[in-house]
Amino acid sequence: GFTDHVALGNEEWNPWDADEKIEQAASQQRYEANLKKIKYAKSHLEQTSLRVQIWGKAAIGLYLWQHIVGGHLEPADVTAQWREGSQKAGKTYFSFLTGPSVVPGYFSVEAEHVVLVLNGREPAKIAYATQWLHYAQTLMETRKIGHAAVVLLGNEQCNNAWIQPYLKRNGGFVSLLFVTYDCAFINEEDIFQWPLGVATYRNFPLVEPSWSMIHDPRSYLCNFLGTVYKNSSRETLIEILKQDGLDKLCWIAAREQWQPQETNKSFRNYQDALLQSDLTLCPVGINTECYRIYEACSYGSLPVIEDVMTPGDCGNSSLYHSAPLQLLKTMGAPFIFIKNWKELPAILEKEKEKSLQEKIQRRKKLLEWYRNFKALMRQKFINTLENSFLLSDKG
Repeated sequence: GFTDHVALGNEEWNPWDADEKIEQAASQQRYEANLKKIKYAKSHLEQTSLRVQIWGKAAIGLYLWQHIVGGHLEPADVTAQWREGSQKAGKTYFSFLTGPSVVPGYFSVEAEHVVLVLNGREPAKIAYATQWLHYAQTLMETRKIGHAAVVLLGNEQCNNAWIQPYLKRNGGFVSLLFVTYDCAFINEEDIFQWPLGVATYRNFPLVEPSWSMIHDPRSYLCNFLGTVYKNSSRETLIEILKQDGLDKLCWIAAREQWQPQETNKSFRNYQDALLQSDLTLCPVGINTECYRIYEACSYGSLPVIEDVMTPGDCGNSSLYHSAPLQLLKTMGAPFIFIKNWKELPAILEKEKEKSLQEKIQRRKKLLEWYRNFKALMRQKFINTLENSFLLSDKG
């Protein structure tokens, strides 16, 4: 062996040379194959990724964007005429526009798909929402956009028949509808229930749970700050609290008239009441579902909900028979549901006996549930858009 090596002179001889070359070639092939895979995956991703523009023309758009999707807005000033943000989620690139300056025809449509967030609470709002629908329809007809979905703040009595002709299933152009309250035509195929969320129109913030929110003792057993309508169950609630002197243990501030705009002081009071109470009482209004439920969850104050159907067209759909609040019930909300406020004294008696440790565990459970609820709604929203828009693109 040695003489062979010498005979070859200065030339490097390597008995494994052939193997190395084969290995090198194989590794080069592997590298190229991986590169191809990456390129294919990238192009495939580009093919399947959606660009969706959300037009936030109702305040629940802010709940969708900031609380559920987790997007940011520039500028941060809530009174700005024009606010926008963008966010990648799943296979979708979302952009969001909101503010009074966002007017049909006066902004650039930079996505092939659109989600309109509209208010359908009352005739004047419906007239405005209809203008937006007609604008989107024109964009569809001129092939400027491919698909449209609607997130609708529905009427509190579920009088939402006006939207029906716009739905694809009825010959219209709207592929998907996400609607608040227990609307009877929800089918979980192309019409889905959407949470009311917090009152973003009153600038209720996105609350980050803190150590003290979870661990500190709270000064009040319960709270109710709100309007007491004549001959409503809210009058019964106040009477029951006063009867047993329970109003001394709870933060109760009743007013006789509804005020749409909070003052800074009344808003701070309300947030303090949520933060300082173990339970938040949620009597029915025009609808059983109210912003207070979600606002209480934000502060780890357990909602006590009057679980009764309100008059109107809301109620059981072919799919759900647990109305009212079928979305929250389906998602396993850990609330206290009662049928009558006469059950409240017994609940508050139990509450007095709970240790701080038990309350801490309950707060953790509530905050964790609410975080998961928002994450599941986000996933559902994105998956539904992707499944509907991508599949019909392929079709």
